[in-house]
Amino acid sequence: MDLDLIWKSVIIVIGGTILLRIAGRKSISQMTLAQVVIMIGIGSLLVQPLVGKNVWTTLVVGLTLVLTLVLVEFTQIKSDKLEKFISGKAKILIKDGKLQEDQLKKLRLSVDLLEMKLRQSNVNKMEDIKYATLEPNGQIGFELKENKKPATKEDINMILQEIQQIKQSMGLIPLDLNMQQNQSSTQDTTLFTEITKGKHRPTPPSHLQ
Repeated sequence: MDLDLIWKSVIIVIGGTILLRIAGRKSISQMTLAQVVIMIGIGSLLVQPLVGKNVWTTLVVGLTLVLTLVLVEFTQIKSDKLEKFISGKAKILIKDGKLQEDQLKKLRLSVDLLEMKLRQSNVNKMEDIKYATLEPNGQIGFELKENKKPATKEDINMILQEIQQIKQSMGLIPLDLNMQQNQSSTQDTTLFTEITKGKHRPTPPSHLQ
């Protein structure tokens, strides 16, 4: 067995992991055009040492590509014009429930593909959509009309508070019991509070930590 290929493979995996970590943790579906180009370039570079190229030269070139990407992304933050030039801007596909056929033709986007994306987002009818856009990363964004939006937790809490106020005015529910219910609801632990607090609750088994 050629030991040279083994240590090159190990360096490629470690170096490639570090380069991708620097470049960011977005998935392919979330990448901008510049990020996709850089990632394809890095993927092509990483296999070069296995066909006889110098592994260190490959990693240096890969690092240069990643640093260029980071510089471009920081520049986009400072300049809206450059961001629109490199990443593009969102295009309106549906407005007030009506298809924007001219935009679909320009983007070469079929109605069937648009409907598939909307179905995956649990949209039943195009008429329910106020705006739908094609984002620079290729994803479909949409906003439902006001009367078609699902109730939020805030809406439900407002209704519950009004019901409780009516019950209190009628003497059907004690005030201290209402306060205890509000306090218990604010102490719930979720998967996101575990991230902010840095600990699990309940604590997982030791062999899975």
